[in-house]
Amino acid sequence: MSTIKIATFNVENLFERPIVFNFKDHSIGDEILENVDKLRKLLKYTNYTPYRKTRILNLYKDLKKYIIIREDRGKLFKKRGWAVIGVKANGSGDWDGSIEYKKASFSDMARENTAKVIKKVNADIACVIEADNRIALKRFDTHLLNSKYKHEMLIDGNDQRGIDVGIISKHVFGNIQTHIYDKKSNKTVFSRDCLEVEVKISATKSIHFLINHFKSKGYDMDGSSATKRKRQANRVKEILQNYDLDNDLVVVAGDLNDTPNSDPLKPLLNMTKMHDVLFLEHSNDMSKRWTYHYNDFEQIDYILVSSALKNHFVSAGVERRGMYNLKKLTTNSNGAIPIEEQFDTVTHWTNQASDHGAVWAKFDI
Repeated sequence: MSTIKIATFNVENLFERPIVFNFKDHSIGDEILENVDKLRKLLKYTNYTPYRKTRILNLYKDLKKYIIIREDRGKLFKKRGWAVIGVKANGSGDWDGSIEYKKASFSDMARENTAKVIKKVNADIACVIEADNRIALKRFDTHLLNSKYKHEMLIDGNDQRGIDVGIISKHVFGNIQTHIYDKKSNKTVFSRDCLEVEVKISATKSIHFLINHFKSKGYDMDGSSATKRKRQANRVKEILQNYDLDNDLVVVAGDLNDTPNSDPLKPLLNMTKMHDVLFLEHSNDMSKRWTYHYNDFEQIDYILVSSALKNHFVSAGVERRGMYNLKKLTTNSNGAIPIEEQFDTVTHWTNQASDHGAVWAKFDI
């Protein structure tokens, strides 16, 4: 029998976080993303009328601090030197290209605080939410974790902003399956991916991970985010039918962007053979289960385990010390939440490890 520790952590993009995500007030970023979506829809028209050209130009000028429009074929814009002065293309057929997000510069301290959380958790296998790409994971491990993890995997998902789900592990991988192409009623199910990874913890035993980042409540222009999260929860439930949850060691982990009592997560959280490790450790005491604070202390990050893995459960918890203002937040709860202090290296929201806590769980297998 050996001890295996697993974790999930929303790291808020390790190296290449877009500027649009770098606002303390999330509503500012949501407004910018909404305008980018308007621009993207305008650019799809086959006919750029004078009105549409004016809208395209004005939106681009408002957004150029945050985006780059890459022209791969033909020209979208009229330019005078480097300055954009108008729209040259008469429709989407006159040019081909893409909208890319400009990246924010990260302080070394922000990266070091992210690494500090991962080191303190000291998991054998960690699911990483909002990672940039597989090379970024490898680089992060090499430079800041002293090559702690020999194996990493990330498949580019559906989010056009480049926020993906991945995994780092001391143990070798087996079968790997992406679900970026899963559809329901001709709609793409997963906003990023449900990355399915087999981790071989010994010659005869594997733990199967389903790593997720469900649709956020923010950037919800059409009011459909709850419906999307429920669709995602239902699809994960369907995928779990491929396993014998009484005998297979299975984990669903990640940022599910909703609370334990929410309707969208019911299909998943109400499964009798999948178990929330924070509930196993703390029952319904949300003062100890919270992983995120916006207007309230909430659990939105999860490690769910099959009945087979639950039989090996030892303990679980949340590492929150990478969050900025942790002491102030918990003190201001007037006793509702136990007081905690952030790492002394977390001195500002710009150098916090994340605005999420890292969830971990330990098993004797």
